[in-house]
Amino acid sequence: MPDDLLDESRKRLSVVAFLGSVLWFTATALFHLARRAIAPDDPVWMRLGAPDLVAAINVVASAALCAWTRRSSKPREALLRASLAYMVFTSLSIAIVWHSDPAFHSERVTPMISWSGVVVMMFAAIIPIAPRTMVITGLLCVAMNPVAMLVLQRMGVAVWGSPGKVVLMHYPDFLLVFISGVISTVMMRMGHHVSKAREMGSYHLGELIGRGGMGEVYVATHRMLARKAAIKLIRRSNIGGDAETTQLAIARFRREAEVAASLRSPHTVALYDFGTTPEGALYIVMEYLEGMDLETLIRKEGAQPWQRVVSIMRQACDSLAEAHARGLVHRDIKPANLHIGRLGLQDDFVKVLDFGLVKSIGTREQPAAQTLATREGQTPGTPEFMPPEMALGEEVDGRADIYALGCVAFYLLTGRPVFEGTSAYHLIARHLNDPPQAPSTATPASIPAELDTIILACLRKRPADRPATAIELAESLARIAA
Repeated sequence: MPDDLLDESRKRLSVVAFLGSVLWFTATALFHLARRAIAPDDPVWMRLGAPDLVAAINVVASAALCAWTRRSSKPREALLRASLAYMVFTSLSIAIVWHSDPAFHSERVTPMISWSGVVVMMFAAIIPIAPRTMVITGLLCVAMNPVAMLVLQRMGVAVWGSPGKVVLMHYPDFLLVFISGVISTVMMRMGHHVSKAREMGSYHLGELIGRGGMGEVYVATHRMLARKAAIKLIRRSNIGGDAETTQLAIARFRREAEVAASLRSPHTVALYDFGTTPEGALYIVMEYLEGMDLETLIRKEGAQPWQRVVSIMRQACDSLAEAHARGLVHRDIKPANLHIGRLGLQDDFVKVLDFGLVKSIGTREQPAAQTLATREGQTPGTPEFMPPEMALGEEVDGRADIYALGCVAFYLLTGRPVFEGTSAYHLIARHLNDPPQAPSTATPASIPAELDTIILACLRKRPADRPATAIELAESLARIAA
């Protein structure tokens, strides 16, 4: 079974244990209330007996299992064994409570389905257990009913007759066990089918780590090298819309793969492979990054020290300088597309992600190609970090990315965007018309005047007034004593 499906089973076991705790408490309380409604003058409804003690033990045990499965770092196999033990314990408790009821003693012994059989079928459907293990454990669970009856009969609590008659009473439960074995077989085969479907080239998909509008990102492992990677997958069924929208999304995806494969900066996310699944889904295999994007960083930690921001900007400039030298403009620089983490022994290592909106502007050595993966009349990018020339639909060059990087730096220093608005149109209008505020005036933290000057230079409305290249911007940042 794929690891992420086993992890989902752990979550389901946690939910089942929580519901078990609630149901044991609720059922016991309702039982006493029902007794009171039936015989209000009989004080027996207030008495606590062995069934109530069993119920209390199950409330505590179920709550403990719920907490343990949520927090435990034990191997998945240990958690599955815990689910089997919980299933047997629950079945034994049901048998004790059910057959201890005096009202049940006077009934004729007739074949019936008990809650133990229901519990076995439920676990077969939600926990991936091997069919043989499921059948053996299920037989042990449903055997608790006749065992409890025979023990109570031996204690003189009730008389049901011969052991054969007692076992015959619960034969429907034994039939449910074999049905549960079939359910387990189906569940395991589904897991194996999912595992085979996740084979992409030399990589095997694992846990889902992110989902966007059209694509999904999974942790993947190379089958031969055991190297971790991240696979970005886009399924045609997820794109929706008309044929033009579908082709546009596919063009962006292919363009991202081509561009990432052509760039060699250590601060650009590395691409390992690109291909198409038999079902027609497109996928990119990229390096697996440990850490978080800058949007998550600010959401978790708030505004950052200026020294750290300078370091992040200089590293991002390294990636953008190579892209610009090749005549490529990213066009979607924003906190969510800048990742920070550890590479080898170096912390705070920046990676630039998502070249799906890249545009070729050409260089002297290489003329521009028709690579604009946007629909005619459509403005790409993110409004909070969009340069004015892009909002106006004008031709852009590398200075558009420099403007966006200035917006990111302001966001990192202050914890908020340069401009805030009630809609995308309002934000774009402010980028076009409003003068930006200096970062030092938007935060109580100390920020050098030189850094204020550099960021405000990046945020100038006219591209000609900004730093000419990412290299020039990096050199200006390097001159700040950090």
